[in-house]
Amino acid sequence: MNAEESIEHQPEQGSSATGAAEAMLEPAIPIARISHEVSDQEFEQVVRGALEVVEGTLLFKMKTSVDGETQHAAAAVVGLGEGRQFLLLTLPATGGQLKVETASHSRSPLAGIAESYAGLMDVLKAAA
Repeated sequence: MNAEESIEHQPEQGSSATGAAEAMLEPAIPIARISHEVSDQEFEQVVRGALEVVEGTLLFKMKTSVDGETQHAAAAVVGLGEGRQFLLLTLPATGGQLKVETASHSRSPLAGIAESYAGLMDVLKAAA
C-alpha cells in the first residue's frame, strides 16, 4: 500500500477552503494510517494529498523528536487573508496515524513558527 492509498478523506462542508478545513481538521483528527517506517518523501506525499482536499499550502516540513520518539511534522495554511488557518500535521516516523490540528489548538512550539513563517513569506512577497 502506498501513502496516497492510505489517506481517508472526510466529506467537505461549505464552499470555502477555510470552511472545508474547519469541517475536516478539528484538533487531532486522524486522517491517514501508515503501518510501516515512513520516509521523508512519503510523509510529504501524504501531507500534500491531505492539503489538496482543502486547497491548503505546505509551509515547511521537518523531523522532530518528542519524548524520545521521532516524528515527521509539517506546517500548512488553508484559506486567505483574515480567514486563513494554520495547521500542524504530524506522523510518527515508525508509522501510525497522520494527525492534523489547527495551530490555535496545538501545544507544539511549531504552531507559533508556522504563523511566523507565513508572516515572513507575506513580507517577502510584498517586497518582491
